[in-house]
Amino acid sequence: MSLSDAGTVLLIGAGKMGMAMASGWVRGGLSGPALTLVDPQPHESVSAFADQHGATLRADLPDATPQVMVLAVKPQIMDGVLGMARPVIGTDTLVVSIAAGISSDKIVARLGTDRVVRTMPNTPAQIGKGISGAFAGDAVTAADRDLTEALLAAAGGVVWVEDETLIDAVTAVSGSGPAYVFHLVEAMAAAGEAEGLSPDQAMVLARQTVVGAAALMEADDSEAAQLRKNVTSPNGTTQAALDVLMAPDGLGALMKRAISAARKRSEELGQ
Repeated sequence: MSLSDAGTVLLIGAGKMGMAMASGWVRGGLSGPALTLVDPQPHESVSAFADQHGATLRADLPDATPQVMVLAVKPQIMDGVLGMARPVIGTDTLVVSIAAGISSDKIVARLGTDRVVRTMPNTPAQIGKGISGAFAGDAVTAADRDLTEALLAAAGGVVWVEDETLIDAVTAVSGSGPAYVFHLVEAMAAAGEAEGLSPDQAMVLARQTVVGAAALMEADDSEAAQLRKNVTSPNGTTQAALDVLMAPDGLGALMKRAISAARKRSEELGQ
């Protein structure tokens, strides 16, 4: 399905993630006038986006019923948003939620519709390099899935899961994942400084190493493990570092604890 055929889209929540998605939709063919943004305190960049593309920006919900309603608000305020949004829902409205931890059942109960898709994108959606996990309930039609796929694909790849509980794992791995990579750059740069490099030198080296490695992985279909092996000479410098990182108490164990903590927090936010 083309985004030019999506109909009217109501985006509730024009924060960083919401606007990352909106930018992708416009790039993907959604007409600006078909898009309504709702945010009581929008950043000036949101107003500029609306003016540039002819989208509508409002502080409150419109009376008109949209073809698609996208919920891009913080989990902590979702209850209030769902209460306000219920009168806007029509029989043909598809609801797409990108709020961490908020279950489909909760959204269905509050909105009075079971055409709900729960998703979790990530911030590289801002440049079309994102990845989203998605779950669709039994009442979501094939056409609804196609439309959701088009909306999410405009910002990057899409992985569908058949068990909704896995969305919390998706949140922990890819939703929060960019922050882990950014912190990896910080940690590499700090380690470089400890070895005598200047702060600027260490940061440039660490940052571009991660940028380049990501680009290489995108260009090469090999498994990540194979790419790692390609860089590693037996008994060389890389192997010496990997002996530390791949130790039983190394990066693998640390990442498991981190992912588990993020998943548990996602579950808590939905309580």
